[in-house]
Amino acid sequence: MNDSPNVNPYEQLKSRGDHPAEPLIFEKHNPGAQAIDLPPLDVDEAPLPGERCGEAPELPELGQLDVVRHYNHLARRNFSVDDNFYPLGSCTMKYNPRINEAAAAMSGFVNAHPLQTDADVQGLLRILYELRLDLAEIAGLDEVSLQPCAGAHGEWTSLKVIRAYFNDPRGGNAPQRRKVLAPDTAHGTNFASCTMCGAGLELIGSKDGLVDLDDLRAKCDDETAALMITNPNTAGLFDGQIVEIAGILHEAGALLYLDGANMNAILGKARPGDFGVDIMHYNTHKTFSTPHGCGGPGAGPIACRDFLAPYLPVPQVKRSDAGDIEFVLDWNRPKSIGKVRSFFGQIGVLLRAWCYIRACGPDGLRRVSETAVLNANYLAACLADRFEMPYFDAAAGRYCAHEFIAIPRALLDRGVTLIDIAKRMIDYGVHPPTMHWPVRDCLMVEPTESESLDTLDRFVAVMRRIAEEAEEDTGRMHAAPHHADVARVDEVAAARSPVIVWRP
Repeated sequence: MNDSPNVNPYEQLKSRGDHPAEPLIFEKHNPGAQAIDLPPLDVDEAPLPGERCGEAPELPELGQLDVVRHYNHLARRNFSVDDNFYPLGSCTMKYNPRINEAAAAMSGFVNAHPLQTDADVQGLLRILYELRLDLAEIAGLDEVSLQPCAGAHGEWTSLKVIRAYFNDPRGGNAPQRRKVLAPDTAHGTNFASCTMCGAGLELIGSKDGLVDLDDLRAKCDDETAALMITNPNTAGLFDGQIVEIAGILHEAGALLYLDGANMNAILGKARPGDFGVDIMHYNTHKTFSTPHGCGGPGAGPIACRDFLAPYLPVPQVKRSDAGDIEFVLDWNRPKSIGKVRSFFGQIGVLLRAWCYIRACGPDGLRRVSETAVLNANYLAACLADRFEMPYFDAAAGRYCAHEFIAIPRALLDRGVTLIDIAKRMIDYGVHPPTMHWPVRDCLMVEPTESESLDTLDRFVAVMRRIAEEAEEDTGRMHAAPHHADVARVDEVAAARSPVIVWRP
């Protein structure tokens, strides 16, 4: 909150390029203006009870055109995968095919009401049922729930299912299993999901970017519920020890959970169920081209083996036993962990995933992973002479999967920071990659399968040019970005003292 009511902190932003600094919508307030005329009431007016009434919120008043222009100006300042290359490692910012967007916007889907009867939404239920079967086949597992609404939500739901299984005397019969293991390269959401489920988490060390099997054996015991692993992992490596890892867990009576964030690298090439996974989640935006959401709509379906299926959330879409309708939502699941999402789940996102899978088919999905891996290795090979690659060495036959880690050691030694590099990339119209994770001072780059060879070559040229600039003039690097609409902001101050309320 701004403690100086007469100071607008946004006035200190230095405008760049053709776009002037955009005032806040509150600063554009025009008393008496309105953006819409509502029709007269066609029902009798009834005042709200007194306890529900309060003072009207102090919202800005603007005409419709002014509102449209304001948000279009803001939209042009956003960076998206539709605008430029977005190689954000671990997040898989891939193209969202427009045909999927058009299908999800069809009136029959958009106007469906969540309280309609099963008989009224047979087409929609059929799509959800087919998607369920598709995801089970891709995973090599027996059953799928479409309910979770994000990848992290899928992790949490999976852990709840695992806990229900171990708390069921007819299941694992081991309610004392409250410990979850995770490699030190795990996604941060794994730790948060464990905390939310009341599980203790213990880290497993790595050797050359892969799970340290000796450390796993030492820490896997009769209190272990599961190991959460990402494969390929966040170092960009497929852990070929995965079958042995699964064996260690199963021998101890524990389960293997796969964080399916990087399924984009193994579609059609390997099925998690075949290499020992018991339960997993998908990130539909990473694998099946649905929008990333930016904190908005998402979907994180989970797949599992048959012995975990009774504990999946309700409802579950299935074929009907009756003859009048073909598909129904099954609520009669006595061992279910219950509801984790309202109604059917994120229908608009799931529709897009169904469209993508059907458009690609088995051969297309296989090409997705092959191209994603090829693109990542191409970029790593082109940049290996300028950037240190701890897990990539083409000469030694060490290749990455869908993403790679690069450490600009020579530039860091000259006083250039990763932030300097990231800000300079913005000048060249490239979104900065993930930084400082999973190892310090690294850039984690993921090109995805969506990008053309021309785009990849341009990225190589940009990164090589930035390396040259850093050697020629470190001061210019420290002052980047030079061409963005807004100059470099004080990110530490923004994080520690955010301005979240505007005062005139």
